Amino acid sequence: MDVIKEKLKLLPENPGVYIMLDEYQNVIYIGKARVLKNRVRQYFHNSPKPEKVMKMVENIRDFNYIITQTEIDALALENNLIKKYKPKYNILLKDDKTYPYIKVDMREEFPTFSITRKIKKDGCKYFGPFMGGINCKDILDTLQLSFCVRLCHTATTGKKRECLNYHIGRCTAPCAGKVTKEDYALQVKRALSFLDGNYKEAEKVLSDKMLNAAENENFEMALDYKNKLAMLSKLEAKRITSLNTFIDADIIAYSTNNLYSAVNILITRKGIMQGGSNFALDEAHMSDGEALTGFITQYYLNHEIPSEIIVEEFCEKELLQNYFKDKFGKTVEITVAKQGNKARLLQMAKQNAVEFLEKSIDKIKHKDDMTVNACKRLQQLLSLQKYPRRMECYDISNVSGVDKVGSMVVFIDGEADRNSYRRFKIKTVEGANDFASLQEMLLRRLEKLGSEEEDKFPKPDLVIIDGGKGQLSSVNEIFEQNGVEGIELISLAKREEEVFTISSDVGIKIPHRDYALKMLQRIRDEAHRFAITYFRNLHSKNNLKSVLSEIEGIGKVRRKALLEKFGTLNKIMEASVDELCECDGISKSVAQKIKSYLDENL
Repeated sequence: MDVIKEKLKLLPENPGVYIMLDEYQNVIYIGKARVLKNRVRQYFHNSPKPEKVMKMVENIRDFNYIITQTEIDALALENNLIKKYKPKYNILLKDDKTYPYIKVDMREEFPTFSITRKIKKDGCKYFGPFMGGINCKDILDTLQLSFCVRLCHTATTGKKRECLNYHIGRCTAPCAGKVTKEDYALQVKRALSFLDGNYKEAEKVLSDKMLNAAENENFEMALDYKNKLAMLSKLEAKRITSLNTFIDADIIAYSTNNLYSAVNILITRKGIMQGGSNFALDEAHMSDGEALTGFITQYYLNHEIPSEIIVEEFCEKELLQNYFKDKFGKTVEITVAKQGNKARLLQMAKQNAVEFLEKSIDKIKHKDDMTVNACKRLQQLLSLQKYPRRMECYDISNVSGVDKVGSMVVFIDGEADRNSYRRFKIKTVEGANDFASLQEMLLRRLEKLGSEEEDKFPKPDLVIIDGGKGQLSSVNEIFEQNGVEGIELISLAKREEEVFTISSDVGIKIPHRDYALKMLQRIRDEAHRFAITYFRNLHSKNNLKSVLSEIEGIGKVRRKALLEKFGTLNKIMEASVDELCECDGISKSVAQKIKSYLDENL
């Protein structure tokens, strides 16, 4: 603590980012400050602090800081450093999945409609997000059924044949010159009106089609139309009839019990409630405002930024508005709602956040037992020199030595860090030799230490090998040959679930119900899954290339086109002649030749 006391005296009064370190120099917390001197000192005063902050402070053994020009720069840098170091006590949005949108490419002469999860400033129109059980594929299908717009990206220049969609009345075939630009523009206009929330025309078209299909005793098709009408009813029900104006905003509410926190986001577009999401947070912020700011800046790195965000009064309003303007070049109105429709929406979000937190506390505690506490327990059971924050597990997969591959999966504080996973093609080993394959893979991994790529491949605290004493010994040879220090090495044998260490010839049996063993099993099983998935994909593609090369007239270009469209042999076998013809260079006669060969030989 003497080091900390001396550093506190030297803190500047500039804005910046501070980085808290534990006894092993692991980054455990990153924060931003308007005035570094005042902010950092608060952690070490005897004033009351949230329980989570107290726990974090107990683990601080040192800190660093980076001065920035402005607090906005500090906020942006804080985000980048959190993504890089994944500190234990910061908000980490694990489940930050993006939502689907309908994209209309207005740059094209005949605009296409498609699904995307990324919004770009590219001149296209985007509608959504679609949440709460609404399937984007159903929306696209309804657009095609009702307005005959095209969903493909086939070029509209040159002479082409009409595809099946034209013949069954689902597309007006602009690619084959069957519709004028002006007439197709009217189709697009009606489709855009539908996406804006005007569903009556589509409802009438689908109702007529449903009745017609029923009259012709095509009951399967009639049921499909009925399901799409039900989907439109669900969309209509999302409209908030109490709103006098169309509100385009995200409504964000925060709830905390001073140890755990939760956020609820409600998304409204054109007065329609698209849906909502809940997030459980486990952070050590000193104030609710900082916690909410940290969440918002992370969340909008992966989601559409609305023109308005409705929040509670403790939010750092001006900082966020300046941040969005500076980083994204977008003007976002941060509204502190105290009355009216927006306040009612905020209260709805608040109720959701409170309820979610109450129901999630036991799950969050259980998650702690399965992750951070399991790491601490593993350190005790195996007498590891330090807390195993970053663990890497390795596995090999092959069949009779063919298409040998290896996997590296990474867990940080007991949780999977999928962005850090790596796959290896084994290059130097002949035949099915798992020991030699592991040695090659670990040698290639260790070469990253001390190199320019070490930022991407940080030094692990613990390496886990899927296997027994033999696999462990073979990898240890590589460690010894390369003079590796500071990385501990163990293996987990599947049959008896024994843990082997370098220091003993006798396996350690951890009780089956122990969270430490369950964590090791999770990381071992994940390494196996990742390796075997890679092997199957590689093996399937190699087999597919081999089979296709045996068909007369299928050269490199056509093989590539088939691979890109279908990916697997099974999908090519299931494809119709018309579907095969959609590939570049595949005529009807060639498609029939492919079908005949596969039917006769496989």
